[in-house]
Amino acid sequence: MTSKPYSFSFPDLKPGVDEMIRRFLQNLKFGLGKDQFSATPFDCYTAFSHTIRDYLVDRWCAYQQSQYALDAKRVYYLSLEFLIGRSLGNAILNLDLATESANALERLGFDLSLLSELEWDAGLGNGGLGRLAACFLDSLACLGIPAYGYGIRYEYGIFMQHIKDGYQIETPDNWLRYGSPWEIGHSEHLFPVRFGGSVEFIQDAKGRHKARWNSAETVMAMAYDILIPGYRNDAINTLRLWSAKSSRDFNLNYFNQGDYINSVADKNHSEMISKVLYPKDDTLQGKELRLKQEYFFVSATLQDIIRRFLKKESDFRKFPDRVAIQLNDTHPAIAIADLMRILVDEKDLPWDVAWEITTKTFAYTNHTILPEALETWEVDLFGNLLPRHLQIIYEINHRFLNSISASTADISALSLIQESPVKAVRMANLAIHGSHSINGVSALHTDLLKTLIFPAFYALTPQKFNNKTNGITPRRWLKLANPGLSDLISDAIGDAWICDLDELERLIPFARDSHFCDAFQNAKYRNKLAFAGYLKSIHGFEVHPDSIFDFQTKRIHEYKRQLLNALHIIHLALSILDGERPMRNPHSFFFAGKAAPGYAMAKLIIKLITSIGDWISRQPKLNKQISVFFLPNYRVTLAERIMPAAEVSQQISMASTEASGTGNMKFALNGALTIGTLDGANIEIMEAVGQDNIYIFGLNASEIATLKSSGYNPSHYINSDPRLHRVIDFIASGALSPKDPTLFAPIVAELTVNLDRYCHLADFDDYLRVMAVLDRDYCNQALWTGKSILNVANMGRFSSDKVIQNYAREIWKI
Repeated sequence: MTSKPYSFSFPDLKPGVDEMIRRFLQNLKFGLGKDQFSATPFDCYTAFSHTIRDYLVDRWCAYQQSQYALDAKRVYYLSLEFLIGRSLGNAILNLDLATESANALERLGFDLSLLSELEWDAGLGNGGLGRLAACFLDSLACLGIPAYGYGIRYEYGIFMQHIKDGYQIETPDNWLRYGSPWEIGHSEHLFPVRFGGSVEFIQDAKGRHKARWNSAETVMAMAYDILIPGYRNDAINTLRLWSAKSSRDFNLNYFNQGDYINSVADKNHSEMISKVLYPKDDTLQGKELRLKQEYFFVSATLQDIIRRFLKKESDFRKFPDRVAIQLNDTHPAIAIADLMRILVDEKDLPWDVAWEITTKTFAYTNHTILPEALETWEVDLFGNLLPRHLQIIYEINHRFLNSISASTADISALSLIQESPVKAVRMANLAIHGSHSINGVSALHTDLLKTLIFPAFYALTPQKFNNKTNGITPRRWLKLANPGLSDLISDAIGDAWICDLDELERLIPFARDSHFCDAFQNAKYRNKLAFAGYLKSIHGFEVHPDSIFDFQTKRIHEYKRQLLNALHIIHLALSILDGERPMRNPHSFFFAGKAAPGYAMAKLIIKLITSIGDWISRQPKLNKQISVFFLPNYRVTLAERIMPAAEVSQQISMASTEASGTGNMKFALNGALTIGTLDGANIEIMEAVGQDNIYIFGLNASEIATLKSSGYNPSHYINSDPRLHRVIDFIASGALSPKDPTLFAPIVAELTVNLDRYCHLADFDDYLRVMAVLDRDYCNQALWTGKSILNVANMGRFSSDKVIQNYAREIWKI
């Protein structure tokens, strides 16, 4: 006699504080093995996070089944970075559980805000690329668009940044040391990823010659899911991250012979792939690991997408009708060759059919204006790791170049293979040719892609190119990060703005309302006090809350021109010491951002900034008027503290170098006024808020191009401007580094001998002018507050919701 299988019937989660308390205690006891006597505060954070995750999982299961029933087309967003920050507060907000959570924890004797501080930021990204991906995932869920994000589950992220004696020190970002309550491991989703070996061509039963890739190494990719909730709509999407697992964990023969290192060598070698974000690639081993990372997550992702597709379909011609894959920069571009390999080698589709499916499936977002940053892989390295893919890329390139007329096209620029200085695969060219859409991330950036970076491709297929200016989610960057301002806005115009940021335009009349302006000022001042208290408690920094709070927070790179900011601060300090009065208001300058471990000049700029701050702090004539702080370990959680307190946003990259920026949008949404060049999205922010409500300076992109083509000579600016001459001489004098007077000689050389590649000196005079105007305007708080309110009111076009709607309609056809 056989028993009937059990019919699964899961009970629904009951709403309310009592249910939340019950689940918390259940998770604490049965999940962590703790009670009220043994539980640590971190245990309680973990148990409560699991409680909130229970609500996510409950809705996730229902939502995923509903999407399968609808047979909906899915978006797959492939990115090497997802800078999601902390998850607890965001989940509580989007699930609309704020009141229940606070009440439940209060009854249990905890404070939600204190418990939330125990969460580590997820170490899954570094900069704007990853934060954009995280904002897009939030918007996809909030708009109810079924989507998966795909990336790598980095064990150590990029690095933890410390400042010691003014220098950046990198230590591992061990964010997974205690596990993460937000991820769900799926051992059933374990895919083999192959590397190396050779390719042979065999004849099948039908007499066709087929390629067979005999790989030399196999690494297993295991899926971990983080759930992404929509705002109050029951939609829960998925961020699926791949962790590398060895196919052979342990060699017992080596162990029994006493060779304990080699007994686990295979395991360590394989699992290195998902250890660290962006390994240094100035060595062959580093380059190989980087390429392995890119193919590892792409291969596992395509296997997973195809697995899901085959649940409902068997005809791959329908693949583009069910699947839209967005490549976030060139890192996942190898997916184009890998899908061709699968369709041609494994699914036996004709080449032309496979290529049509591939190009209809993929779309490519470019984030890179700097030509030296466009990704290429030397053919020898590529062929050793991915021999079949190199053959496929050569075949794609052969067919592509044969299809165009040499008399009307720049063949050398279009080729997927670079011939010199070394023979290499051009990943951006592969992404462009293999996608049906190529988009830039600001109007200027897209124009530069068409005219400067990829003019040959644009001339050949202009219909592929389009612009999608970046955006930010208002849930995290205003509602969650700045509750004081959020409540003030909602009291004035209602809360529809949370899902429709254009609603903020209703604030425009309030810029002239004295009562609202006073309340706005008070909210900003409370945020400044809170930030000053945070810096005092964490870093021991003494910050004057009545000073101007001025921030430049972004990756440390020469083109972003933290150095220009530093030159201006030195000018102010020297002017005050000489008895001049260059400023009316005390001014606190804050810097934050990480320099790549191998980027010596960026790390030296950090040392310069910290040295300026130390020098100023020792000068009685200066330290009541100017303060300079470098805030270590910039991350999402720190940004959420910074944006509400900021009054000035420094967006001063050399025109034509910043693709878009999203920090500029976050600052403006929180009422900070932008000082910036006509670069990236600054141009569109100026168009949105009005020229009177932003501080624009410097040469524009075309003027920079003209200046450089005519022979830019930085010495001309030094010799014709005594203020600039004094600043350069001061840095060269060793006054900032008396123990090592030549410490900053490379910076002086970069600005002079090396011809100032990013035109700091050409923009110096105009930067001083506009900073003086900003300082004067700050004296009139009614004027300043009105400008701030108008910045907030005109941020609607920069909602990531709106950007995703444009992607869905114009690129993904959803």
